[in-house]
Amino acid sequence: MAPNLRRKRQWTKLCFSLVAAVLSCYAGVFTLRRSGYIARAGLEEPIQSSSLRFSRNTGGTGRYLVREAGQVWPKPQHQVSTVDVFVLNRDTFKFNYAPGSQRCDILDLAFERYTEIIFSIDEAASSRKCDADSSCLNVLEVSIKEPCKGASLHLESKEKYGLVVTREGVKLEADSVWGALRGLETFSQLIYRGEHGLYTVNRTDITDFPRFPHRGVLLDTSRHFVPVKYILQNLDAMAFNKFNVFHWHIVDDPSFPYESVAFPELSKKGAFHPDTHVYTQKDVRTILEYARLRGIRVVPEFDTPGHTLSWGHAKPDLLKTCYTMSGKYRGALNPVHEATYQFMGKLLQEVKDVFPDQLVHLGGDEVNFACWKNDAAITQFMEKQGYDYYTKLQTYYIQRIIKIVESLGKESAVWEDVAAKGQEGSVPKDTVIQVWRPRTWAQKMAQVTRHGLRTILSGCWYLDLISYGEDWPSYYRCDPHAFNGTKAQKDLVLGGEACLWGEFVDWTNLLPRLWPRASAIAERLWSSEDTTDMADAAVRLGEHRCRMVRRGIPAQPLHPSACPFLPVRD
Repeated sequence: MAPNLRRKRQWTKLCFSLVAAVLSCYAGVFTLRRSGYIARAGLEEPIQSSSLRFSRNTGGTGRYLVREAGQVWPKPQHQVSTVDVFVLNRDTFKFNYAPGSQRCDILDLAFERYTEIIFSIDEAASSRKCDADSSCLNVLEVSIKEPCKGASLHLESKEKYGLVVTREGVKLEADSVWGALRGLETFSQLIYRGEHGLYTVNRTDITDFPRFPHRGVLLDTSRHFVPVKYILQNLDAMAFNKFNVFHWHIVDDPSFPYESVAFPELSKKGAFHPDTHVYTQKDVRTILEYARLRGIRVVPEFDTPGHTLSWGHAKPDLLKTCYTMSGKYRGALNPVHEATYQFMGKLLQEVKDVFPDQLVHLGGDEVNFACWKNDAAITQFMEKQGYDYYTKLQTYYIQRIIKIVESLGKESAVWEDVAAKGQEGSVPKDTVIQVWRPRTWAQKMAQVTRHGLRTILSGCWYLDLISYGEDWPSYYRCDPHAFNGTKAQKDLVLGGEACLWGEFVDWTNLLPRLWPRASAIAERLWSSEDTTDMADAAVRLGEHRCRMVRRGIPAQPLHPSACPFLPVRD
């Protein structure tokens, strides 16, 4: 090769190397700037970000360490805290009833539970004592006014509480046991490990109450069976976030895991496995009681007339045949067959006896009308009734099912499909409409409430839909009142639900998929309408995610970070 050509190629190679190095440096700086962390040369002090801190002194390339400061999630309605700090010691700190307070097992068990939660940061901190210079807190005194023995939460339950932390002790006051439970959760979050590893809490005065009475999480246990252990663990996480409704979408097309007393063949033939993948009556009682003790309602959903393929394995005569390009199959329930309503009446009587909550979710969404169109008996029935389209037939079915629920002394919830445009007047006023379509939820909320119907929002809170990066801000910004309507209309909004459908979720990824993303929704439903500071939320949510991890909830990371006081190696 000629010397000139060799030198030319060497210069070309060198130029490419220099360009690559510059681009690499630029990309690195861009990435750091985008993440909000830039280590400037010559600085040894921590570089502060909204929720993390970085220091060269941590060794290696540095770690992003989430700060623990006792910040509460969801944010209280009113809170004043000072720099005065007090110390707790496990050996001396106790929960007591105030003189004249009502007493019950719900609070007794909560005292035990929160003792373990508060003093489980690590063993070293548990063994440390207050020194002579510390102001030690030895008692949290609880006072509730309403009797709580055998109580269960309902829509009108009072969850307001007042919490005061002073040198003289901690006082928690509430009208009901449910307010006391929310106050205990707040107190547990105020505590952090301060100087010398001591359990520390700042002087604080809080008055708090929820913005909405219905704050729910929907779990789908039909598309994938979720063992009881993980449902209970999720109930703990819900309590940590002040959610108060577990919407149990218990059955659907893929499987029927509920073990019915009246119709045991439904799970024997409709569950994934009749022995291992079912919820026995004992399992259901365990879940109901676990939820009750944490101030959580359990609203069961038995979705009909669609989403019932699994019912057909045991009750094929209930379903009509659907004809599609791929052939025929059993589909939606038969709405003109009297035996359908006799069966549903008996099943709903059992639901009423098993599930104590006042609300029963009847579904009513995504009915495949192809299952009805080619049936001569249905066509004849529609002509006789003067129905010119199938939504009217769906309304007829739902009206009859709602009447059954009313006769049992319960109230109904349905998906928005039941309140189709022009059909809103056919839905009883005490029915709750759950709005779920993401692109039109604001218009639907306005439409439904304009007709005087109560509603809950899920349209912007489908957590089974995932994306790359931090998606919690979009959930945080969505507000159930963000639609065009009067104050009277917005007063009909009961709250909302985070929905985790089970197509791609089972017990292996349920908890990390749900948390801490659902926490953003929890704050929107609990805290005041003007709680919208994203930077402040990011700080508190980062700490709260680590708090949940420490409590045994495998909440997924929000961004590159490390939680304090957790082992980074064996």
